[in-house]
Amino acid sequence: MAATAEVTDTSFQDDVLESEVPVLVDFWAPWCGPCRMVTPVVDEIADQYEGQVKVVKLNTDENPNVASQYGIRSIPTLMIFKGGQRVDMVVGAVPKTTLANTLEKYL
Repeated sequence: MAATAEVTDTSFQDDVLESEVPVLVDFWAPWCGPCRMVTPVVDEIADQYEGQVKVVKLNTDENPNVASQYGIRSIPTLMIFKGGQRVDMVVGAVPKTTLANTLEKYL
């Protein structure tokens, strides 16, 4: 099972922007109910696309810099980065198919 790594304001540049493969970033917070609903979906995506996509989580409470840099207003927000650029995003708890279809465009 692919583990979903935590990224921080400090590690975001290395882990996400300089990644060789596309990265799905799950912007979340512990108090957010919909974030907890989307966690299993994100974990399944990590398993399904292991080796093709890096899947990471960023706690917006603990890492406000990256969250504000990308204008995160509501969580959960799932962003896809490729080649150091944000290429797509999905806001809210979405079904796995929606997330998978969005990701497929960047593989």
